[in-house]
Amino acid sequence: MNILEKISKVAGNTFAIWVIIFAILAFFIPGGFTWIAPHISLLLGIIMFGMGLTLSLEDFKAVFQAPKSVFIGVLGQYTIMPLLAFLLATVFQLEPEVAVGVILVGCCPGGTASNVMTFLAKGNTALSVAVTSVSTLLAPILTPALTLLFASKWLPVSAGSLVLSIVQIVLVPIILGLIVKLLFKKQVEKSISVLPLISVIGIVAVAAAVVSVNAAKIAETGLLIVSIVILHNVLGLLIGFLAAKALRLNFADQKAISIEVGMQNSGLGAALAVAHFSPLSAVPSAIFSVWHNISGPILATWWGKKAEKHQNATEIKDDSVKA
Repeated sequence: MNILEKISKVAGNTFAIWVIIFAILAFFIPGGFTWIAPHISLLLGIIMFGMGLTLSLEDFKAVFQAPKSVFIGVLGQYTIMPLLAFLLATVFQLEPEVAVGVILVGCCPGGTASNVMTFLAKGNTALSVAVTSVSTLLAPILTPALTLLFASKWLPVSAGSLVLSIVQIVLVPIILGLIVKLLFKKQVEKSISVLPLISVIGIVAVAAAVVSVNAAKIAETGLLIVSIVILHNVLGLLIGFLAAKALRLNFADQKAISIEVGMQNSGLGAALAVAHFSPLSAVPSAIFSVWHNISGPILATWWGKKAEKHQNATEIKDDSVKA
């Protein structure tokens, strides 16, 4: 188990690199990854099951200890990103399949990678976990409703079918994970350190599958979609931060809210796009998965180093005062 734990730790720390490597491989050698596409929903279900295994009542303490911050995070998640997606799709006059894909990823809950990024950024990790958990549990209602509201301008949207898919892919696996943890707590705690490896493999496989299926289309319109995804993510991070600041949350909370709003569960977006629209609609989610695993670590590292410098300066000041 020690070897697996070490591999899992390395995989978690180098997550962004693996996503990028396999996305590039899938683009240039699509035949090696297209076989994964039919299993995207299953892979995401496994990831959500793992999330259920890691959840506990402690993770929801922040909901009661700081309800305002959690509410702001969830509200930001389900307003800022969907609105930005709708505006970008409208302004850039995207073709219907791509427009729906951009909106779909914007209407998804926060991604679990946001918790790691918040920790690295020296933000409020407990708040980040609470917002991710609450937004994920609300996804079966809010993601279909918002997709129907914003995407039906381009393509017909069956909100009922989306609800059923999200319940199957997200809610059921999370609940099963929680049940397994309750019944086999000791065994789960022993194996919990291996879960990051499973999540990394799952998300990397989903991103590679979507890229491989759409390699030709990405080559044709890739620059436009990449530009829109980058704008979507960066504006989400920025507006999330500014909104938290305007609402007078502390700096640690501002960082958590920014990362929560800007980083999406792009795997869910890809799975829903493939199941209910077209493989092309999954491309924005796949590119989002690659990009936010670049922007997230960059922002988290910058904030983390800034926090360390501030802490060191404070300690030096305190030492000089004592002297």
